[in-house]
Amino acid sequence: MKTKKKSEKDDMRPEYNFDYSKANRGKYYRRLLKERSNVVVLDPDIAKRFRDSAAVNDALRSLLKQSELTRRLTSKPNRRS
Repeated sequence: MKTKKKSEKDDMRPEYNFDYSKANRGKYYRRLLKERSNVVVLDPDIAKRFRDSAAVNDALRSLLKQSELTRRLTSKPNRRS
């Protein structure tokens, strides 16, 4: 692990003493795979348009609803011969 240079200002308070020797890399990796959670990273220009994840979810739900409505209007009826 690299040590800080003497010239860098240390803004951390003394009570924050992190012991990285006890850190466990990938601690939640298996749980993440089991729960099948996914993370979506938005491009910055898109992320600027939404205030939080609820707004993104609302927009996507509305888009899905609209696509369902238009699919019903444009699909051909099933005809039996």
